[in-house]
Amino acid sequence: MNKTKEIAGLVVSLLVAFGVASLGRLFTDLSVSTWYPTLIKPSWTPSGATIGTVWTILYTSMGIAAWIVWRRGGFGVRRYPLGIYAIQLLLNAGWSALFFGLRSPGLALFEIGILWIAILATSAAFWRVSKLAGTLMVPYLIWVCFAGVLNAMIWRLN
Repeated sequence: MNKTKEIAGLVVSLLVAFGVASLGRLFTDLSVSTWYPTLIKPSWTPSGATIGTVWTILYTSMGIAAWIVWRRGGFGVRRYPLGIYAIQLLLNAGWSALFFGLRSPGLALFEIGILWIAILATSAAFWRVSKLAGTLMVPYLIWVCFAGVLNAMIWRLN
């Protein structure tokens, strides 16, 4: 594979990841400044700036991980791991739609459990192709564990 194609693949992979981030942000913007501030939240809830910074790092890591997998055979050869990756991306945006769009922490909590499983499956599938790609998904998995606990606490408190 030539360098131009590799760089183009990285750009596309990052655009896909950040495209999903933008979709999630559209749902988040529906309630983040109106409904969300009215919720009772645990004292350890991170600030919006912290959440934004963490997600920027995580979407970058996800995009790079998918690019590494793609580089090792393209979509035809790596259909399974990249397909699982696509599913978890949709679930990622789905969480924002449920939590902020529908204002339903309970449904979002259920969905985040499914998302967690999809991230774990993606990480395992990526690991089989590239240990680095699988490892790049681990911080995302850890963050979603944290987000799940936070989601559960918000649901319980409200």
